[in-house]
Amino acid sequence: MKKFRKTVLVTLCVFLLMMTGCSGNGKQKGEKITVVTTIFPLYDWARNIIKDSEDVELVLLMSNGSDLHNYQPSVNDIIKVTDCDLFIQVGGESDKWAEDLVRERENSGKKNLNLMDQLSDYLRIDERAEGMQEEEEEGEEETEYDEHIWLSLRIAQKACELIRNELSSLDKGNGSRYAQNCAEYCESLRKLDEEYKKTVSLGNRKVILFADRFPFRYMVEDYGLEYYAAFKGCSAESEASFETIKFLAEKVDEKELKYILILENNDGRIARTIMENTARKNQETVVIDSLQSVTGQDAEKGAGYLQIMQNNLEVLRKVLN
Repeated sequence: MKKFRKTVLVTLCVFLLMMTGCSGNGKQKGEKITVVTTIFPLYDWARNIIKDSEDVELVLLMSNGSDLHNYQPSVNDIIKVTDCDLFIQVGGESDKWAEDLVRERENSGKKNLNLMDQLSDYLRIDERAEGMQEEEEEGEEETEYDEHIWLSLRIAQKACELIRNELSSLDKGNGSRYAQNCAEYCESLRKLDEEYKKTVSLGNRKVILFADRFPFRYMVEDYGLEYYAAFKGCSAESEASFETIKFLAEKVDEKELKYILILENNDGRIARTIMENTARKNQETVVIDSLQSVTGQDAEKGAGYLQIMQNNLEVLRKVLN
């Protein structure tokens, strides 16, 4: 229902923009190329490829740290997407609100980059694993793919190459600069991926447990980790049943886990309940960052995708030992 309301809102705004001519009349000579990204990881990838180019204006749409799954675009957001030269989105169910906008942009010859469409060979189904809370609306629905592709350093490299290609197509004069910047940044991503692989291989454990949603499906598959969690990655649920709590508490005991993971902005309530139902009752709750709450202000202060993923590596090193 929430996604339906979101789609209706966007459709209405698109119609109003078409009627009032707010979609713009093309670039004036010397005017900057504008690039709009939905969430922070995409913004930071583009920022590292653009670097010090003065020919591109980069905009983070979800600059207040809105969760991708609950984001409601404002009229100003829709105007930004309508007017920009390149719109970069994750794709998937949470970006359904942009379908009509993208269609109108394509009709006017503007560029759009839907990463899930372009990286379809790497996608994984957002499936309910053993012990996870059942969804209220769970039943025979369309296959939903996990949207959290940015949490794979390997997919991140592929995504950066796609962004580089689109930027180079828009701004041919700076194409070689974008290629060089992208190559350097992807090398940093590759090195961090190697650090993750080494950390997992040296760990005493190969299992992690989340008292939260689980957006790290791509990460655990990259490094061969076993996982348990309260909810699916794109779940709207926030209350865990007795059966889910019991299952996770038993897994903590069975696997002799010392740590229970939660995402940023989680109050830790479910983690504490799980701990209270374990035999030892002395586990530590540890936060790992899904990069879904980074704001534009954080970005201006120096927050970066690589830095946050490096911090997540330190968390992983801790919980696997």
